[in-house]
Amino acid sequence: MSFTAVRIAIGRALLVFGILALLFIPYVLWGTGIVAAQHQAALRQQFEAARRHAGVATPPATPPHPTGPPRVAPPTPDPAVGSPVGQLSIPALGLTTVVVEGTSEAQLQMGPGHYPGTPLPGQAGNAAIAGHRTTYLHPFYSLDHLRPGDPVTVVTLQGTFTYRVTGSQVVAPDDVSPVAPTPTPELTLTTCTPLYSASERLVVHATLTASILAGAAVPGSTTTPSTTPSVASAGRSRPPATAAGLAGGTGSWLPALVWGLVLLALAGAVAALARGRSRRARVATCLAGAAVGLVVLFYFYGAVTPLLPASF
Repeated sequence: MSFTAVRIAIGRALLVFGILALLFIPYVLWGTGIVAAQHQAALRQQFEAARRHAGVATPPATPPHPTGPPRVAPPTPDPAVGSPVGQLSIPALGLTTVVVEGTSEAQLQMGPGHYPGTPLPGQAGNAAIAGHRTTYLHPFYSLDHLRPGDPVTVVTLQGTFTYRVTGSQVVAPDDVSPVAPTPTPELTLTTCTPLYSASERLVVHATLTASILAGAAVPGSTTTPSTTPSVASAGRSRPPATAAGLAGGTGSWLPALVWGLVLLALAGAVAALARGRSRRARVATCLAGAAVGLVVLFYFYGAVTPLLPASF
């Protein structure tokens, strides 16, 4: 092969790489929203089905007003990873979303994730939730807009719990102190900061101010909501959160490699089929290959995105 041929091949490869990189940007910012929306629809159906099965009444349209010290829900086993925990509402941000159990990238693609090892929202102690800031419907995009006093409501199978924001801080990604146990019932929300960066973590703290306990216990639990557990007993029932910092986990390279090879094989097949044909036949072959290629590219990008820092 001549030097000219090698130079042309390298130039074409760089051109293709550049096009793929440019297409990846809109996928990350908007295409991931399609994936998250599908997951949210499924999680919402699962949560509503679980509420009906547990006989939990529909939560009130407005957050409950404090009528005394809020009651906390009893400690229960964590839900299965990937299953719905409850519905999170932040009126100041116009946000209503379903929280999923787990904070690895697979769960954060579905929606905000509850840190395993921390209490569930509404229970005694520090319930912690992480969420994406710029991808997968970016639920925590405007988390920095929250101010002290803003309400945050979480509806779970154990009831409706309203928190009030008390403050925020910025910490390093490996600092797990924001999700450490607390003597009072609190809610901690974490995401990446600044925008379009994963160099630090924005942490918002909120304190439980009002609660309406459900009239039925969580399935699988033998404790009724009328029981008010101590913070100590709630802490003993759960291991401490041991996530690798506040970043969650990242995905595997294997799916990205497999879809990348499929994409290369498709490109090779289209090139082979188009070679030696008439111009019209080549155009038709390339158009058909492009249509299939866009589908494969979508899945390829979907496999590459989890390799980015979690909560990005």
